[in-house]
Amino acid sequence: MKPISTSDLSLFLCIARHLNLSRAAVELGLTPSALSHALRLLETRLAVRLFNRTTRSVALTEAGERLYRRLQPAFRDIADALEDLNSFRDTPSGNLRITAGRAAAQLVLLPVLPGFLRACPDVRVEIVADDALVDMVGAGFDAGVRLGERLQADMVSLPIGPNLRSLVVGSPAFFERHPVPQHPQDLRGLPCIGHRFPSGALYRWEFERGGIQLDVEVQGALVLSDVSLMLEPALQGLGLAYVFEDMVKEHLARGELRQVLGDWCHYYSGFHLYYPSRRQVPGALRAFIEFVRGSQ
Repeated sequence: MKPISTSDLSLFLCIARHLNLSRAAVELGLTPSALSHALRLLETRLAVRLFNRTTRSVALTEAGERLYRRLQPAFRDIADALEDLNSFRDTPSGNLRITAGRAAAQLVLLPVLPGFLRACPDVRVEIVADDALVDMVGAGFDAGVRLGERLQADMVSLPIGPNLRSLVVGSPAFFERHPVPQHPQDLRGLPCIGHRFPSGALYRWEFERGGIQLDVEVQGALVLSDVSLMLEPALQGLGLAYVFEDMVKEHLARGELRQVLGDWCHYYSGFHLYYPSRRQVPGALRAFIEFVRGSQ
């Protein structure tokens, strides 16, 4: 029987990471049918089923879960050993995979990337925009970008970008039909564009003034899972939106939107670049960290 190779195990790890044959096939440069065939051959040679597969889902079996837990750190050690070679190169190279919320990708990552890629032309950056918090190591990411308050305790982090402020904005047409709120509690009687987190919870709009903090549960006919999608409905007068200041500066300057409750909209800790504390920092990530620190 042909021995099990590292290539076979890499296929297994990729499928286990995605739990989706189509996405794993794209990463590996194979067709889904070819990947499915390779997986069947691997299971036959191992004489054990690694995945439970249906037409709609892929899940690890108990045996597959155990193999994944054993192989993942071993392959990570191999990757780290190869990464050590970067210290002998004049410029860093390799892949840098970053998970980021959509707003973080738009507001802080994309603006800094052109300069970084010019400085490190041998680095390939992949950004996966997803507001849900993910298992960074398990999903194969080198780093992430999130608001500082959402980071796990075992992560190393550094600020990327300035402190942030969110603003309550509405269109002139909206205020022709509705009164201007004078206090955050006035929002309860006005149509607002809601934001639902990946966890399923609805965001309660947060305000602060003079040491007084308020969380307001707003109501409205529209709820979105992405803050960046709130801008267009707000411009159309469908409701008030609570969005990052940088997203609406130009619209405010042109009079297309109007800010309210400005004295209640405080600054807070902005986005942070974070990565696992218990793993050697890859050369491409180390170069990105140094670039971010130098550009602050």
